[in-house]
Amino acid sequence: MSERLEDIAAAMAASGKGLLAADESSGTIKKRFDSIHVECTEENRRDYREMLFRSNEAMRNHISGVILFDETLRQKAADGTPLVDIIRASGAIPGIKVDGGAKPLAAHPGETITEGLDGLRERLAEYYRLGARFAKWRGVLSISSSLPTSGAVHANAHALARYAALCQEAGIVPIVEPEVVMDGKPGDHSIDRCFEVTEQVLRAVFAELYAARVNLEGTILKPNMVIDGKNARKASVEEVAEKTIRCLKATVPALIPGIAFLSGGQSDEEATAHLSAMNAGHDLPWQLTFSYGRALQAACLSAWGGKSENVAAGQRAFTHRAKMNGLAATGNWTPALEKAA
Repeated sequence: MSERLEDIAAAMAASGKGLLAADESSGTIKKRFDSIHVECTEENRRDYREMLFRSNEAMRNHISGVILFDETLRQKAADGTPLVDIIRASGAIPGIKVDGGAKPLAAHPGETITEGLDGLRERLAEYYRLGARFAKWRGVLSISSSLPTSGAVHANAHALARYAALCQEAGIVPIVEPEVVMDGKPGDHSIDRCFEVTEQVLRAVFAELYAARVNLEGTILKPNMVIDGKNARKASVEEVAEKTIRCLKATVPALIPGIAFLSGGQSDEEATAHLSAMNAGHDLPWQLTFSYGRALQAACLSAWGGKSENVAAGQRAFTHRAKMNGLAATGNWTPALEKAA
């Protein structure tokens, strides 16, 4: 595997493939396990993720990289094989979540700043030794009639740029994730308000990336789609696709090799439909793909249910969602294919 940042980023954005976000924090994975009445032990977390990574058809054909949590990057499978080696053997690239989470931003009520820059250089060097070749950092922006403030936008954009420069210094491709949160409160914003805020955020992010001398050809963008709030959902699939592409064309340089969307606030099938509509019939300078967590895993988690006898059923569910999103990444998904599974 090439170690050039540009080649790693291009492989992450390979046509028809996308990223599996398996980087749930301990608190998030516990909520998911609670929903299926499974105890959130280290062994159960390992078994669940091993099931995903050993889903050969999904991993080989539809997954270009896997975002891991610190614990998972260090774990070994039940047979003693490092999970990183299982991911590599499938042809996918191991990655790592490096941010310290969103914390309240001082003097900005209702807004957050992502922490984790202190000591990041040393952590990145260790993660590189452990096999990670890309990283992820999420900046979270609330949306309402008055939010986000310019202070929160610029604070998060600056942190994303500092993180990205440190990643590239360590030989690691940064995923830059400025998320305008779709399912936050009050969640009643229009799609036009989302367009306005997303454009503001992306302009600020790329201004900071340029200032930090980040190599855009060795960077992946992970943005939200331009979509109305969860309590105001009216926009059609076509409108979401059209407005998202228009916003990206206005803000994202063509040097970025891939844009891997997050699925925040959307159902599994919604996220797939929106991605496919964006890829169908549009001539774009970047690969548009997915970096989904829940939208790839929800059906699989339910089918598995924490039981070893259900591993094959869990893998079938994961493979189906990975295949559907792989088709969406080339604009070839249809609702009929969902029912053919």
